[in-house]
Amino acid sequence: MDAMQIALPVVGIIAAAAVTFYAVSFSEIREKSFRDLEESDDENGGFSSSLSSRERRARRKAEKEAKK
Repeated sequence: MDAMQIALPVVGIIAAAAVTFYAVSFSEIREKSFRDLEESDDENGGFSSSLSSRERRARRKAEKEAKK
């Protein structure tokens, strides 16, 4: 038997296993992030608003003063 007749199917099987592994891993990560998002929504009662520009400036100013 030629080496290519054996190597090609083996490489195909390894590639299929790698693709399956990554697909399952990303699926589990996505499900976990959705669960975490739902749990955080339950705790906060919905969406949390972003900081206002005034609050961001105050936070940056406090961080700068803390570094000095």
